[in-house]
Amino acid sequence: MGELDFSGKTALVVGGSSGIGNGIAQGFRSHGAQVHVWGTRGAATDYSKTEGSDLAGLAYDQVDVADFLAVEAYRPPFQRLDVLILAQGIVLYKRGEFEMTGFEKVIGVNLNSMMACAMKFRDMLAAAKGALITISSTSAYHATRGNPAYNASKAGVVGLTRTLGEAWARDGIRVNGIAPGLVDTKLTKVTTENPERLSRALAGIPLGRLGQPGDMAGVALFLASPLAAYVVGQTIPVDGGLILA
Repeated sequence: MGELDFSGKTALVVGGSSGIGNGIAQGFRSHGAQVHVWGTRGAATDYSKTEGSDLAGLAYDQVDVADFLAVEAYRPPFQRLDVLILAQGIVLYKRGEFEMTGFEKVIGVNLNSMMACAMKFRDMLAAAKGALITISSTSAYHATRGNPAYNASKAGVVGLTRTLGEAWARDGIRVNGIAPGLVDTKLTKVTTENPERLSRALAGIPLGRLGQPGDMAGVALFLASPLAAYVVGQTIPVDGGLILA
């Protein structure tokens, strides 16, 4: 595996219990890392493969990232952290984000908790000369008419990634991000389970297919590896060409 060998390394994937985060977590595990994941449910057994969760071989903790005091109080079961992936995210449909309670909820999880988690583990990452990888969205680069909070939060994550990349580089922490396009997860079922919407969506993707969590894992492995040793503050769209048009 060479430069993509993470044997002896420890990774934490916040939001790693399902979807994109879970795919990334399993990607690091398959390349030798000891991988810890955070999720919202009480135990790993509360997740099933039918909803896009594979927690085999992963160490699981329940942490509510919207509770910043809980994030700060968390006592990690690991002594070293080489890679931190922040993949947490929610979305509200049926115009729920046009209500301030909904708007604040989405911003709290999708953006504010990113900073809380980054600050929580900053010192550990600095000690390991590690990598921080944020997961935003290609929604950061275009309007999403029904989801103002989701859009604003993802654009905010791209900006946060740039700024932390510059601020923490001298500490030996490389901060970069991934902006997924339309990925087949439980969050996108409103599109993937609607044949008409799915057809329209696929027509706008040059590669002609949905992204898979594993597609994101490959780029995350690259960004955390020595192959990306001179990459700082960048967010890479991984979208099958979606935002080219």
